[in-house]
Amino acid sequence: MDKRKIEENIFKGLMIASTVMILSSLALIIGTVIMKGLPAMSMSMITQTPKGGYYLGKEGGVLNAIVGSLYVAGGGTLLSLLISLPMVLFLNVYVKRTSLLAVFTRFSLDVLWGVPSIVYGAFGFSIMLYLGLRASVLGGIIALSLLMLPIMSRAMDEVIRMVPQELFDASYALGATKLETAVKVIVRQTLPGILTAVLIAFGRGIGDAASVIFTTGFTDHIPTSLFQPAATLPLAIFFQLGTPFPEVQERAYASALILTVIILAVSVASRILTKRFTRNIVK
Repeated sequence: MDKRKIEENIFKGLMIASTVMILSSLALIIGTVIMKGLPAMSMSMITQTPKGGYYLGKEGGVLNAIVGSLYVAGGGTLLSLLISLPMVLFLNVYVKRTSLLAVFTRFSLDVLWGVPSIVYGAFGFSIMLYLGLRASVLGGIIALSLLMLPIMSRAMDEVIRMVPQELFDASYALGATKLETAVKVIVRQTLPGILTAVLIAFGRGIGDAASVIFTTGFTDHIPTSLFQPAATLPLAIFFQLGTPFPEVQERAYASALILTVIILAVSVASRILTKRFTRNIVK
């Protein structure tokens, strides 16, 4: 058999094995969460806050953690978007893509992407101490925005860099300013990719525990202010698994199932929105 054909078959087998491994791992994780979490799932889990002695096996649910996660992750996503989108548009419209500033900024974002989330939590906690803030929704938003910023920025940057230079030139030739080109042409052209980047960052943020353990705190109540502590689903799972009561540990898997459903819903929404706005792309 030809040597090139042998190499092709080897790498094809490796790709198939990798695909099977990834799909098997996903199926194993989701299957474990469903099998262990579904028996403990009930309406009270998603409609009630923890009652007295909840972590001792008594009544209540994790509504406080669901709402807290949405507050913190949603706020962090919005703050990251307000910083990421202008920065990425500046790097691709106002600055040459190969300039030293652009290269250094992208390198910095790549480095920040690899920083462990616990470091963001510690840094966010330091900022809170400097500003005199206590563990709160606002503290969690700050920490998660720092975590999501490099993820969202680099994803958006890669999407915008795929826009052909001819589209920029055509916009300038029609008399559009750089600001008009960025907002009315580039954003419209890359809107599906931008939405995907936002939802990916949201999914990463809502499932993170290390960055909020110092900054958000924990409470059995639903916060009504940015300056009040909030529970999150990852921390609720952590505390439930840490109890010696089997019933509460089963509820941890139910909480994990709720978190998994939220993340899957975000992924599905990302696909739907991407297809919906694809018609605005110039092909």
